[in-house]
Amino acid sequence: MLDNYPDVLTPSQTAEILRIGLNSMYRMINKSEIGFKRIGTKIIIPKCCVTDYLQSARQSYKS
Repeated sequence: MLDNYPDVLTPSQTAEILRIGLNSMYRMINKSEIGFKRIGTKIIIPKCCVTDYLQSARQSYKS
């Protein structure tokens, strides 16, 4: 699913994957709904955090 993306994503790339707007992506980051790291002023999101987020949404949908 995410084979075409690098192992570390920008918020813009993550928003594209999730098909949401960039403002919504930053809202998710600020609420710590998805894993991320802040390096100085730069925010990076490991690809595994995106897959974890999608898996958790999938499991809560089944409940």
